[in-house]
Amino acid sequence: MTRKKKLIILGSTGSIGQNALKVVRHLSNKLEVTGITAGQNVDLLASQAHEFGCSKVAVADASLYAELKEKVPSNTSIYAGSKGIEDLIRESDDAEMVLCAIVGSASLMPVITAIESGKEIALASKEALVMAGSQVMSAAEKNNIQILPVDSEHSAIFQCLEGKNHDDIGKIILTASGGAFRTWSRAQMENATLSDALAHPTWSMGAKVTIDSATLMNKALEIIEAKWLFDVPGEKIDVLIHHQSVIHSMVEFNDGTILAQMGTPDMRFPIQYALTYPEKHPGSLKPLDFTKFNTLSFDVPDKEKFPSISFAYKALKIGGTLPAVMNAANEIAVERFKNGEISFTSIWKIIEKTMSLHNSLDRPPLDAILNADKEARLTAASIKV
Repeated sequence: MTRKKKLIILGSTGSIGQNALKVVRHLSNKLEVTGITAGQNVDLLASQAHEFGCSKVAVADASLYAELKEKVPSNTSIYAGSKGIEDLIRESDDAEMVLCAIVGSASLMPVITAIESGKEIALASKEALVMAGSQVMSAAEKNNIQILPVDSEHSAIFQCLEGKNHDDIGKIILTASGGAFRTWSRAQMENATLSDALAHPTWSMGAKVTIDSATLMNKALEIIEAKWLFDVPGEKIDVLIHHQSVIHSMVEFNDGTILAQMGTPDMRFPIQYALTYPEKHPGSLKPLDFTKFNTLSFDVPDKEKFPSISFAYKALKIGGTLPAVMNAANEIAVERFKNGEISFTSIWKIIEKTMSLHNSLDRPPLDAILNADKEARLTAASIKV
């Protein structure tokens, strides 16, 4: 890398965004951030804009525009609202890559905008591919844009497949920590609190992703993401519970051999890999110390206790707008749980009911996907459990 790669970080105040900025600090001679966005955290966004000298900032909550304007340098271009985020991407002619770390369905249009603007994509927002995988991947192919996965699991698969023949893939094996309730019974989970669900055993993540990990919905979303990123059918994607979170995922080839990617469970590893690809540079973290792991254990996920994985395979089999509906229902159900409206196990009930009420549209255009997302949110919000 002979010059600095210029980046836009969407969701810079979240867990992935903050870790990405740690990578940029470490590789300040290789990476430069020109634009950042946040949902509502104006104070941290403004602090980041000062530190990294960003020329453009955006806040998704348009009501915070004036507050942001007061806090950033006077020569900073300020954008607000979802359209503002898209405008920031379009008007950043100097940026080469967009790291999308926006949580949820709000990531879809920024990802498509970035692709159509000719920018590389480092993708942490799996929901964009869950909702509209066909559209996103088609746009990437049309515009000759590579999508580099940031999720630790998909980064692992990407690395295992480098230089390999795609036709030789026998199976993709996604590993999962099992989340906060991996040792709990279904009866115990009925009374789980928000603080219980947020007590992840190995990873430090934002609230939404941590709750998704507890329901295994995070893995359900990753199954669909893997289908689109690696062009494999659902029947070639498996999930294993791996408590230590040392093996981030594996690829089994048709000759029976398996490649695994391993490392300390820290998101800075896959983030740096995506931001500097295809080059590798010394990182700020120590390599995995095998002497600290006497055992690496694996279990098959209990689909009766954690039905999210079954939801994903159903959504993949039916296709169309159903994956977007599954994702929307989950986002609403998680919010309802966070707000104390429903029990933890009701998250699954709402998702299952919302999916059952939806008549999936085959080969939907983008506006149909967005409409299905909107309708699913209304349905999920109205379901009494």
